Amino acid sequence: MNTNRQQRFQQAAETHRVSIQRSLEHRLQVARAKGDENLIQQLQAEMNYYN
Repeated sequence: MNTNRQQRFQQAAETHRVSIQRSLEHRLQVARAKGDENLIQQLQAEMNYYN
C-alpha cells in the first residue's frame, strides 16, 4: 500500500516537472520571438534550475 502511494507521488511529481518544463519552453519561444533578451536569460536560468 505504501509503495503504491509512493509511486503515485513520484508520478505526480514527474508530471508536474514536465508541465513546468513545457510551459517554460513555450514562454522562451515567445520571448525569443519578441526579442526580449532579459526575459530569455531569466527563463533559461529557470530551465537550468529544473534540469
